[in-house]
Amino acid sequence: MTFSLVAFDPKTKELGIAVESKFLSVGAVVPWASAGVGAIATQSWANTSYGPRGLRMLKQGMTPKQVGAKLVVTDKNAHQRQFGMVDAKGRAFTYTGSGCFHWAGGITGKNFAAQGNILAGAAVVDALANTFTKTSGDLAERLVTALAAGQAAGGDKRGQESAALLVVREKGGYAGFNDRYIDLRVDDHPTPIDELKRLLGLHRLYLGKTNPKDILPIDSKIARELQTIMQARGYYGGALNGVWDESTQNAFREFAGVENLEDRLLDGARIDRVVLEFLRERFDTL
Repeated sequence: MTFSLVAFDPKTKELGIAVESKFLSVGAVVPWASAGVGAIATQSWANTSYGPRGLRMLKQGMTPKQVGAKLVVTDKNAHQRQFGMVDAKGRAFTYTGSGCFHWAGGITGKNFAAQGNILAGAAVVDALANTFTKTSGDLAERLVTALAAGQAAGGDKRGQESAALLVVREKGGYAGFNDRYIDLRVDDHPTPIDELKRLLGLHRLYLGKTNPKDILPIDSKIARELQTIMQARGYYGGALNGVWDESTQNAFREFAGVENLEDRLLDGARIDRVVLEFLRERFDTL
């Protein structure tokens, strides 16, 4: 009742999983990953021990194929399981037990494994694989784009409910304290993949790095626009004079913090174009 894609990006060394299901909070069950080690999706009467156990074996140097064989042989209900994995060398493995409900199956390729059960048909995993291999962008974008293609090809034949995206990289988590670079979950939604896309956009907004090409000088027009937005919301009480003075900057820092934009602030009279466009859209200044 789930379809998923696990993948590795050899350029960034990121590992990730995207998954969708007609099941509540699929992100709490299916995806497991560890930076520099591998990524595993466990589904179809999921044995969640496959995640931590599989990652431990990958870390010990076993190949995904060897890990898969070990997991299956030690599980008396392996015929009901389905899982896919990829390691930090791009080697992949997928397994579908004979007891999984039709349609069920999987595909592996360089740097990825795609699998699903109770699907509309084989076209779903074909779409996952083909879209992933042909899509450009970072790993998160490619995973979500492939997930959407799988849904467009029929997806889970029972419908949609939840989706999740997990991407890990060394010190990629908040403030660098762990490897959880992106961990987004849509637990119950009529169109969970669309909602996952929206959340990924917010993640990029709040936590993404500023592209030097997107740095704009704050001229008098932009300064007045920001003063107007802040004054209407009680953050700024000065004149709407278009001067980026100390009081305006202090007000903007407080305002940006409330809007979760503190990581995108720039020194001096400069602003990230992405931040400015977000504020314009959110507060309808145009």
